[in-house]
Amino acid sequence: MAGLTLRAYAKINLGLEVIERREDGYHELVTILQTVSLYDEISAGAAETLTLHCDRRWMNGRRNLMWKAAELLQRESGTQMGAAMDLVKTIPISAGLGGGSSDAAAALRCLNDLWELNINNTRLTELASHLGSDVPFFLRGGTQMATGRGEFLEPLCTPKDQWLVLVSPDIRVPRKTRLLYELLGPRDFSDGSMTIGLAETLRVGGALSMDCIVNAFERAADDTFPGLDQYRKAMFEAGAEQVHLSGSGPSLFTLMESQCEGDAFQKRLGDLGFCGLVVQTVAAEELN
Repeated sequence: MAGLTLRAYAKINLGLEVIERREDGYHELVTILQTVSLYDEISAGAAETLTLHCDRRWMNGRRNLMWKAAELLQRESGTQMGAAMDLVKTIPISAGLGGGSSDAAAALRCLNDLWELNINNTRLTELASHLGSDVPFFLRGGTQMATGRGEFLEPLCTPKDQWLVLVSPDIRVPRKTRLLYELLGPRDFSDGSMTIGLAETLRVGGALSMDCIVNAFERAADDTFPGLDQYRKAMFEAGAEQVHLSGSGPSLFTLMESQCEGDAFQKRLGDLGFCGLVVQTVAAEELN
């Protein structure tokens, strides 16, 4: 079979509430995940063994979640086939945009086709959950509400023609997601009603409102990422009405009414010495 190429899209969180810490050590949450028009590109061709080449050399090889996805499919199917995988990174790394999880989901889809395994979507989703809590979402993408510890997914209507500006500070914190969860306390927990209410609005095709977007990690992120407040202040100075954290950060985003408005905001940010990226929401049916 000829080689295959897929886009692995980034995500933002249109609301993320943590309800409580569970007895198993995980946290009960409710979040709305949304794919946006920023993506990595992965390709795979037939080969005798597994190889993985990335344009970020330190992401080559076995430590990459794509490699783990390939090995998982090999164990599941019993296939002895290999694959020459290539990854071109555009999504910022460890930024709260789900790049690694999206790459892994794209690898599952790509190799399932390349190796002609015919693993159905239900089983592929089960396998994806072994790679990370966000990986099952990326198999379909679009707009979905996730509950439990993120494993229960419900598709929602994607906000149409919704533009936003992303700002991804290059602030690296080791084990940042685990650290942020450890920093959460009772004041950061909620009942999930804000995000559930937003899901009800999206379910019937309603418009997205910044007033409905919350993120339980906001306080902990400001304490964890040095200088994050400077990026937030710059976005407000450039004209943002509200600024929100995506996932466990440090990426920030603000909604725009149009691409033209987003381009103007991006320019104002640039004049202040900060970089922003204008992106659009992407529905599941628009993904390859």
